[in-house]
Amino acid sequence: MQKLEQLYEGKAKKVFKTDDASYYIVEYKDDATAGNGAKKGTIAGKGPINNRVTNHLMQLLERQGVPTHFVKELSDRETVVKRVEIVPLEVIVRNIAAGSLAKRLGVEEGTRMARTVLEYCYKDDALGDPMVNDTHILAMGWATEAELREIAALSFRINDILGATLKDAGLELVDFKLEFGRTPEGQIILADEISPDTCRFWDTKTGEKLDKDRFRRDLGGVEAAYAEVRRRLLGPEGPSQA
Repeated sequence: MQKLEQLYEGKAKKVFKTDDASYYIVEYKDDATAGNGAKKGTIAGKGPINNRVTNHLMQLLERQGVPTHFVKELSDRETVVKRVEIVPLEVIVRNIAAGSLAKRLGVEEGTRMARTVLEYCYKDDALGDPMVNDTHILAMGWATEAELREIAALSFRINDILGATLKDAGLELVDFKLEFGRTPEGQIILADEISPDTCRFWDTKTGEKLDKDRFRRDLGGVEAAYAEVRRRLLGPEGPSQA
């Protein structure tokens, strides 16, 4: 498969056309941002870690019946994915109060909630990715009622699968962000990534943060935290999933 012109460059990834219209190539970067781009930096080795961790978890979800855009890992930074139309929503799944939810509701960070919370944000950097609800989504035509039901059902299922898997690795799945896409046939499938960039991972015993919060909050040890997540999920070498 031949890599052609770049279609898009985001905060953490580049997307390229290929010589097959059904597929794109995603390239993971070491760039890091926080606060909707207000804080910028580099996390050495982040791209390969996020690529490998994402591919590992996507394949795990596929085996459990969750459809994803993953096709094949090409290198430590590059992966072939299915071409999809991204639904313009960030879906945030929260198991434990942390980050913006703890601030908004005045809840102590680390509080385990009575049930999992599902939140939606409209994907628009210029607007600061504002939080929206089901009726906003339907009114603006960003998704249909059937698609929204499918997105919610898949999000809860992903939470169950990943929560159990990560627990076995000594990681607490505090919260995480998902994105979904439509295939040309109209199927809703999981897209984007699942990594320390998009999830809050805490050590189950110590509560140590092993995710992007170490960068956001200037806690130090960012590279080591990302590497630790990779080690726990993939082993010391983190072999290619190709």
